[in-house]
Amino acid sequence: MINRFEINTGADFNFERFFELSADLFCIAGYDGYFKRINAAVSKTLGYTNEELLSRPINFFVHPDDQTITEKKRDNIRHDIPLLNFENRYITKSGEVVWLAWTSMPVDREQLVFAIAKNITEKKRQEAERNNLITSLTQINDDLKQLTYTTSHDLRSPVSNLLSVFNFIDISKIQDAETIELIGMLRSASESLKETLNNYVDVLSQKDSLNVHLEKINVNNSLNTVLRSVSSLIQDSGVTINYSIAGDCTINFNKAYLESVFLNLITNSIKYARPEVVPVIDISFRIYKGLKQIIFADNGLGFDMDRVKDKIFGFHQTFHHHHDSKGIGLYLVYNHITSLGGQITIESKPNEGATFIISFKD
Repeated sequence: MINRFEINTGADFNFERFFELSADLFCIAGYDGYFKRINAAVSKTLGYTNEELLSRPINFFVHPDDQTITEKKRDNIRHDIPLLNFENRYITKSGEVVWLAWTSMPVDREQLVFAIAKNITEKKRQEAERNNLITSLTQINDDLKQLTYTTSHDLRSPVSNLLSVFNFIDISKIQDAETIELIGMLRSASESLKETLNNYVDVLSQKDSLNVHLEKINVNNSLNTVLRSVSSLIQDSGVTINYSIAGDCTINFNKAYLESVFLNLITNSIKYARPEVVPVIDISFRIYKGLKQIIFADNGLGFDMDRVKDKIFGFHQTFHHHHDSKGIGLYLVYNHITSLGGQITIESKPNEGATFIISFKD
């Protein structure tokens, strides 16, 4: 009858070597709070000799801020409760702080604790850096949101004043047809600007409540609104804009976001047109593999995608030497689309223009 577990492989296992060669910290501690046996990794990590580590209470080596919680956990072990994945800090002989993650199993009848620890100092450092980065990005995002809100809000007053000026102009006294047309264009652009600013304020307020308003939007209507608002720019640049979008094409999106997407893509295409080449913009709508998509293509300077593909939608990223480049437009386009579940991809080559494919979540 076999009453004990035996391993017979024809070889003797040297468990002493396993104990000493492990990169993890192995130790046997007593219920009295002292180390009874440690491997080389403990001495190497903490910088003390074996004699120093065995002659002092374990709490002597623990970080002062962690000594109370460590003692509570040790008391649980004395009540035969195993300790799993407990993290605390130790102070090395040179004064450095190291983080250790412990798994400890009590053997009550022998008043001993068998414990293994992993040095997680590098992991903790990376976590701290990540948390600091998240905090910094959150603050930057809040600052940008506040700046946008303040700018949008404060600009509404002068725009309203400008519209009031137009109301005082008696067009019947103006004989020149071109002047009348220009006044009409200025009034239309001012009204579009006021509506855009109002929409931005509304969107920012909705973002504060984590509830950006979605609605069924007629793509043609939004595009025409933007084209009217930049009609002077279109006329001055000589750009040809071709768009083939059926009158009943709709997407489920945010109106202010969509108009901002159109505005930034159109103005970018005009701004980064190739010298001596008449700019052309083609805008189309399609349903591809069940997704509603807007295809926006131009014949401008384009991008070297091998060089900029990871930065193309980044904040403050500029790729062409233009005096008015701020690196904001494509960043806004990307965030407007992806924040509502959509996707945007780009195909481009230098001096061959760029094609943006925008897919909407329906």
